[in-house]
Amino acid sequence: MRLLLRFFVPFACVLSSLIATAAAHPLGNFTINHLARITVEPQALRVRYFLDIAEIPTFQIMQRYGASWTPQSAGTWALSEIPRVEKGLDIRVDGNRITLEPIGTPHTFPRPGAGGLPILYWYQDFTAPLQSKAEHRVVVYDTTYADRRIGWKDLIVSPPQSEPTDRLLHYPNALIGTPDRINRLSFEIGSSGAVSHIASSEDLAPPTGTTAYYWFSPTVLSGMFSRADRSPLWVLLTVLAAFGLGSLHAVEPGHGKALLAVTLVGSRATMRQAAILGASLTFAHTIGVLLLGVALLFAANFVSETIYPWITLLSGVAVLFIGARALGRYLKNRREARAHALAHALQHDHHHPHEHEHGHGNGHSHVVPGDRPINFGSAVWAAMSGGVAPCPAAIVVLLTAVRLHQVGYGLLLIVIFSMGLATVLIGLGFGIVHGASWLSRRSGFDRVVKLGPLLSACLISIIGSVIFAQGLVQQGLPVSLPLVVGLVLLAVAGYALVQRGLWLASASATHEQIA
Repeated sequence: MRLLLRFFVPFACVLSSLIATAAAHPLGNFTINHLARITVEPQALRVRYFLDIAEIPTFQIMQRYGASWTPQSAGTWALSEIPRVEKGLDIRVDGNRITLEPIGTPHTFPRPGAGGLPILYWYQDFTAPLQSKAEHRVVVYDTTYADRRIGWKDLIVSPPQSEPTDRLLHYPNALIGTPDRINRLSFEIGSSGAVSHIASSEDLAPPTGTTAYYWFSPTVLSGMFSRADRSPLWVLLTVLAAFGLGSLHAVEPGHGKALLAVTLVGSRATMRQAAILGASLTFAHTIGVLLLGVALLFAANFVSETIYPWITLLSGVAVLFIGARALGRYLKNRREARAHALAHALQHDHHHPHEHEHGHGNGHSHVVPGDRPINFGSAVWAAMSGGVAPCPAAIVVLLTAVRLHQVGYGLLLIVIFSMGLATVLIGLGFGIVHGASWLSRRSGFDRVVKLGPLLSACLISIIGSVIFAQGLVQQGLPVSLPLVVGLVLLAVAGYALVQRGLWLASASATHEQIA
């Protein structure tokens, strides 16, 4: 115990210091955060608009301007944001939209982010004429970067309102989990210029993206990778950390572990198949990181966090298809086994009645209807579909490697990270196969084991329906998740019964031809 403490305490201290020093955007690497602060002046409305752009969209912006980000390219980009804000910020005074005029040039500067990647900060002043000594009703609606549905959105009129982020420079920890999403503001201006009847409303579209639960800071590995003074010992420590963090990442929620367990049990998998399944899931996860990294690197427009709902939706469709086929195959095999047993009995009963009875009782008692309803190849695709969503922390490592021109080293860390992930998943698979084998030898579990294929097919269908429904909800569709799950499961059952009916019709036609 003392030896463990002597090792663990220093390691925990080093890891804690890394977590503390690793800079990252607190609201997520994909976010574009914005704030409009409106001030009522004697004859004008003055607006200062702020943008705080996290690491991944900043990387994409800088990629548009070539290999190097210079003051000239920064200025060009900053000016290009002015018409975007002018178009997206709809301010209406007494029902008439007013035209915003920029004051001076925009201000922009980079801030440090995860893995040494920068975070772009931008703000610009605008003004619009306002008739003095008159009462006005003002309504503000902000659609700037409306497709980016995660992050901070706020509209305030100051005074009397204030906002808690200090102009998007410091986000309170208590509000990170529930950021403001204000996209509409209304208020009245009295003849004296006083502001009253302030009301605001939130963006009703559900946020999408990469919100996840982490057992460790997702910036630890990118922070270690981007360190300038890397000694051989530090590189070794980084490699070991990549493997360890990958292992921890495997036990976090997600990564298709439920599908892994269900498919292993349903396909009566061996230890070798458990290893293949765990490795396939890890392979899909790693390929997802690389493909999204390539898309972020070469896409002309933003590849935003909205890609994750599409991945969820397509994964749900794939898992649903496999679950429905497994259920249909189970029903078909069950009917086929009964028909075969009946035909066998009718053909031989008058020759060996007692022998058949004995043989059926022993020779066929272990032939479980639908013994392998889940083709192992389908099981692999199901597990891969459930674990294909890439990890944002690994994406940041890849983009950092591109920025530092050390792609080989970055890919090596991602592969080692994936090896840690695979080790845990394969170990989990071995445990499931061993546990299922142990249970199958217990007399009380014989009936449960026989029902395993049916339960497995049903569970895969349920998991697929939940993933599919989550994808629809994340797309912003106003649907009830339980209702969608129920309707999809009814469709799966209908598909399985149709497949069974088609087989019965084919079998009947075959029997008629034989007769």
